[in-house]
Amino acid sequence: MKSTTRGTLAAVVTCVAAAVATPAVAAEGVPVAVPLDGVERAFDTEMPKISGTVPLVTPGRPQGPRYVEGRMLPERAIPQLPFTTVLPAADVSTPLPDVLGNAFGRVSASTPHSGLRTLTPGASLDAPLTGVRRDRVGLPDPKLPEVALLAPALQAAPGADLGLTTPEL
Repeated sequence: MKSTTRGTLAAVVTCVAAAVATPAVAAEGVPVAVPLDGVERAFDTEMPKISGTVPLVTPGRPQGPRYVEGRMLPERAIPQLPFTTVLPAADVSTPLPDVLGNAFGRVSASTPHSGLRTLTPGASLDAPLTGVRRDRVGLPDPKLPEVALLAPALQAAPGADLGLTTPEL
């Protein structure tokens, strides 16, 4: 095989791989279904239908340190890192026997996608010295060291739907 043919083939394979991978990266989650067909055939009964998604986590850009006048070290020495994702979606549907007859209904529960934003903990430190002082010929004053922990944050709005279907009479 000539080198030009190999190069062309490599370029085509790379383009196909990029085209196939792009939708997976742009998706909010990876769909997952629990296969219970074998159990249905083995026990000759209707099994629940279970499916859902596994969310993909996207890290954000941390806020950098802020320099404040009079401090030796910047604020937010250990910055908080934001993450965004969606809560996993799930669908569960199971047969429900009818008490008065042989017909089956279904009960189902589903949780739709909902956004989730988090912020990791962080810290702000300050040295036991003040900034340089003009009245002290450029020497800093001693002071008590400062340590502040920045609390983590979690923001979401989850929801769920519960349904009951009956067989047609």
